[in-house]
Amino acid sequence: MSVGDLYICNVNIYGRQTEGKVPSDELMNVHIFVCVWVCVCVCVCIQMSWHPPYRSSKFRHVYGKPAGKDQRYDGLPITRAVHDNHCCAVNPCFIAVVTECAGGGAFIVISIRRTGRVDPHHPRVCGHRARVLDIKWDPFNDHRIASCSEDCTVKVWDIPNSGLKENIITARKELLGHSRRVGLIEWHPTAKDILLSSAYDYQVFVWCLDGAGSVVKTPVCVIHLHTDLVLSLGFNEDGSRLATTCKDRRVRIIDPRTGQLLQESGGQSHKASKVVFLTDLNLLLTTGNSCWNQRQFALWDPEDLSEPLLEEDVDGGSGVLFPFYDPDTHMLYLAGKGDGNIRYYEVSAEKPYIHFLAEYRSPLPQKGMGVMPKRGLRTKQCEIFRFYRMVCVKDLVEPLSFTVPRKFDGFQEDIYPMTAGNEAAMTAQEWLKGHNKGPVLMSLRPNTKVQNPYPAPVDVNELQRSFSSTSLQKPSGPNEAFLRLSQSSEYDCTDLTGWHEDGTQENEWSNTHPTHTPTETWWCESAEFTPPAVEKELLQVFYSQQEEIQSLRSQLEQRDSRIQQLELEVKNIRNQMRASF
Repeated sequence: MSVGDLYICNVNIYGRQTEGKVPSDELMNVHIFVCVWVCVCVCVCIQMSWHPPYRSSKFRHVYGKPAGKDQRYDGLPITRAVHDNHCCAVNPCFIAVVTECAGGGAFIVISIRRTGRVDPHHPRVCGHRARVLDIKWDPFNDHRIASCSEDCTVKVWDIPNSGLKENIITARKELLGHSRRVGLIEWHPTAKDILLSSAYDYQVFVWCLDGAGSVVKTPVCVIHLHTDLVLSLGFNEDGSRLATTCKDRRVRIIDPRTGQLLQESGGQSHKASKVVFLTDLNLLLTTGNSCWNQRQFALWDPEDLSEPLLEEDVDGGSGVLFPFYDPDTHMLYLAGKGDGNIRYYEVSAEKPYIHFLAEYRSPLPQKGMGVMPKRGLRTKQCEIFRFYRMVCVKDLVEPLSFTVPRKFDGFQEDIYPMTAGNEAAMTAQEWLKGHNKGPVLMSLRPNTKVQNPYPAPVDVNELQRSFSSTSLQKPSGPNEAFLRLSQSSEYDCTDLTGWHEDGTQENEWSNTHPTHTPTETWWCESAEFTPPAVEKELLQVFYSQQEEIQSLRSQLEQRDSRIQQLELEVKNIRNQMRASF
């Protein structure tokens, strides 16, 4: 019985029983209680069923804008391989594209600023004996790129600063170990010289590249947990966990150092093909197909893969959906192979988790996608993401920028937070020993440096003593050599060569500089003196950490007081409701 039926029934009963009579107190109380209950239920239903017409978001009006004809890369013989990889890699210096090659495999490397028609005789990297299947730039070296091929090898190449002037045949590193063609490679996100590879032998190898030899035959770890072809690999933010999807429909989370299986999905309904960590939200996203052959994406809890948190169908297309996630803006991009459209969403940690924003559409289908790192974006134009679409039907690579419309031309702090830079947080040996560190962050504001959250441990008192010893103070006697600040440029306050920690100086100084009487004034302003860069930066990091700790403490205190205030308000509301009933 609904609330409306209960109310009508109460009115009819009350009318029949009170016809020509004075209603009793008990009947009057029952009638009042029913009416109040109906009103409360109606208010609750209205509150639960009401939703705002749109979700408030600063990325609600993000739009995609393709580059003009003069900003494209035309005349590229893009590979015709059917392997489900991007076949395109981009960094702020170069763009690399896998190309067709008669006899062997090759890819081309072009300067990112050299747009327009590409010379058909442009030099290439052609050291593989079979078709190249995947390429990836080193995230900490813009001039080093890794490639894998059907010849069962993985190779690492050095690209000259000025680009390719001739064909490169000899690789810097050659990784031998797979027995079948290698289809996937992935760099570690925070550790230097760590590379993963996966082949058609169902194995995943972890390679360490910090050795001196040019040929590496023994990986540091072999992961042999998969029973079929591995379709994709993905690290979490600090590289301590590895997520994989396999042709057996299972999603696995693995410890990449030991190869131990941590989590595994059932794989009954969702057939996952690509996987990506939503690191800042502690979620895992996969794209694939449903049991009805509908393209869909699924959201998982990395700590429990028994069933997905969310499954949502996209369309009935047949191409693979490539997911791209931006942790700085919490935006998810889905681009289908063979499609001309790109859907983008905003992700949150609360239900319904994923919110559709808009869709970019183009008549030209894409075969693969390259993504520019955040440090290569145009912040003055409010660009938050940039794709490089490979269009095989026209042999071109088309840049596609996603922009937040803003009228203000300055730097936008709210859409450009601190992001991962191009400096490694640790070495390969540190990672192999079990250390976990997040990425070294940098600001996208112009003329800023990478902020390293992991400075070397130093004694603060010793650092301050060292800083004070190198500072220039007023001398106490004529034997102490200090620079005299005069209107002439005879002396340089920043020239500290020959100084010792005890404040004395070598004898050569007296031979090269004129002597002065002790009655003259010796001094140097602090603004003219620049302390050593390392000590200055360490002090800045130390003081910034102290300020951050104090701000966090104040926030915690405010949060506790706010919780107590809310608890009191809840108690007052409950007492008022009890008094009203």
